[in-house]
Amino acid sequence: MNPTEIPRPTTGERDLGTSGAARPFGVYVHVPFCRVRCGYCDFNTYTADELGEGATRATYADTAIREIVQAAERFGRRPVETVFFGGGTPTQLPSTDLVRILQAIDERLGLAEGVEVTTEANPDSVTPESLAVLRAGGFTRISFGVQSAVPHVLATLERTHDPANVPQAVRWAREAGFEQVSVDLIYGTPGESFDDWRRSLEQAIALGPDHVSAYALIVEEGTAFARKVRRGEVVMPDDDETADKYVLADEMLSAAGLGWYELSNWARDGSAQCRHNVLYWRSDDWLGIGPGAHSHVAGERWWNVKHPAAYAQRLVAGESPRHDGETIDAETAHVEQIMLETRLRSGLGLDTLSEAARASVPELVARDLATLEGDRLVLTRTGRLLADAVVRELVD
Repeated sequence: MNPTEIPRPTTGERDLGTSGAARPFGVYVHVPFCRVRCGYCDFNTYTADELGEGATRATYADTAIREIVQAAERFGRRPVETVFFGGGTPTQLPSTDLVRILQAIDERLGLAEGVEVTTEANPDSVTPESLAVLRAGGFTRISFGVQSAVPHVLATLERTHDPANVPQAVRWAREAGFEQVSVDLIYGTPGESFDDWRRSLEQAIALGPDHVSAYALIVEEGTAFARKVRRGEVVMPDDDETADKYVLADEMLSAAGLGWYELSNWARDGSAQCRHNVLYWRSDDWLGIGPGAHSHVAGERWWNVKHPAAYAQRLVAGESPRHDGETIDAETAHVEQIMLETRLRSGLGLDTLSEAARASVPELVARDLATLEGDRLVLTRTGRLLADAVVRELVD
């Protein structure tokens, strides 16, 4: 398909209101701007100096709203249960612009009662005033990209925020009335000691968050960080060290009252789980807004052109920003369900598995990789460390 052609809507795209019926539906809004692009990051992000006219922060909200209007005209209305502003750093935009985008989603698609609305934020990119505007405008949840409490680890990651500012940012969010505050951490950075990681966990717990995400650093091809690893300038920790850091995180977060509900995510209770991310892990439906954003509705998956300038040009011209897409066949959907639901504390239903895969379950239990909770297979801590291997056994 010519990527400049407006694609004919598929059956799944024609009407968001009827395609998914009872399936949860969310909207992801990608904001591609960062003050500095970190060397390890392979997300579709840009600094202001990298983008030309037509793709500026000043015009971005209007551009995203054009796509929301276009999507509503083509797909119809459907109650939106979750909205997630990610990036990039969404709070590089004025709070009033983020609220305008949320208002457009409400006006054109419709926000469900009790909607969860999250924005990611750098601790240095918020003020008491900006957070108050977001909360008054309907944002209920904020996720701070803390990554580490240790300056030399942040320097290796090329993160620019001052860790001393994190408690203040969290306090401001609480004072603004956010229902949930989440903290994102990264472990396994070259040069990070076990004590460094413990210190980061201790600071995160001291903040009293409702939710913590902790991800192992992954070296993505094509990034500046990958080039440093290839040249031997930095050395990644071995798998055993990374596994030990995961175990430490699980022990400390669990002791602090944060239970795991997904391999890399812990919450104080069910209400504090990120409903938007659960929507992804359950292969529910979502509409992606922004350059490079992916959508998934009724067995159809499609994605927008990646560069913000090309994205803006299409929308200004009244064209679809869609670049390409695919229909998800039954076999692919089955494999993805196993891969994603196995990650969850709620586990994977045995009726999802083939007869051959079900025959492997007793062995997984005997090896302490999983337990059976009724008719659901749930990973143990050891199983979580070997989740990819468990999934391979279940899909073979």
